[in-house]
Amino acid sequence: MRSLINILDLSVDEINELVATAEDIIENPAKYAEVCHGKKLATLFFEPSTRTRLSFEAAMIELGGSVIGFSEASSSSAAKGESVADTAKVISCYADIIAMRHPKEGAPYVASLNASVPVINAGDGGHNHPTQTLADLLTIKRETGRFDSLTVGLCGDLKFGRTVHSLIEAMSRYANVKFVLISPEELKLPSYVKRDVLKKNNIPYVQTTSLEDAMPELDILYMTRVQRERFFNEEDYLRLKDSYILDTKKLENAKDSLVVMHPLPRVNEISVSVDDDPRACYFKQVLYGKYMRMALIMKLLKEAGTI
Repeated sequence: MRSLINILDLSVDEINELVATAEDIIENPAKYAEVCHGKKLATLFFEPSTRTRLSFEAAMIELGGSVIGFSEASSSSAAKGESVADTAKVISCYADIIAMRHPKEGAPYVASLNASVPVINAGDGGHNHPTQTLADLLTIKRETGRFDSLTVGLCGDLKFGRTVHSLIEAMSRYANVKFVLISPEELKLPSYVKRDVLKKNNIPYVQTTSLEDAMPELDILYMTRVQRERFFNEEDYLRLKDSYILDTKKLENAKDSLVVMHPLPRVNEISVSVDDDPRACYFKQVLYGKYMRMALIMKLLKEAGTI
């Protein structure tokens, strides 16, 4: 049974196919309005979420399907000690496809091994968030017209940021992409990501603590929040949380064509004054995420032979 746990589960051709489908949905929404009629998506969210959960639900509803599920672990049988494997087997009896978010890395993978329906990883700990990456890729394609020959700045929490790790894996497969890694020392990109993705594929990258110095060369600026829920020490969080705040002054030296992205939620790492800048694309990113999830749900259900 085909599931999506890691963005690398999809080939470049499959990503391009999903992008093309999403763009067709944008142009011809009525064509897709009943594709999933009679099908059910189960959203199993063991961790808080607004955008991802509601985006999945909106995607399924706009495809003519319906949604069941829960939005916190305390309202599921996990509170009684049920294993992820058993939950997956149970939910497979009720739904045609599952979207799971879990604080433990690898939990959606365990679910996929035990479910009899496709499982989509909607975020697992600090590990992977492949559908956010699909949203990011559609944003990049729609706003720049390409995936290759781009300088991508990643700013903020590069250590725990699962969206950053997934985006690096995805963009590393395109030609002539360079990364600028902007973070405090304590939140640098993990060495295993540098080793297994960047160095292994000879992808050029630089590390810096200065957003201002990096700004003029960037085609994409991907801001992230410092995630309180990933810290064991409140003092460390408070010390680092305001490391980078993007405001209109910092954008003065940026390209006119810069695309500013953020997986959201933001806390204060992008000033609201930036929202009116034409380069701000983070709310478009949210909308693009819904279209990519629609394309993905259709792809997995077609491959499962249920639509």
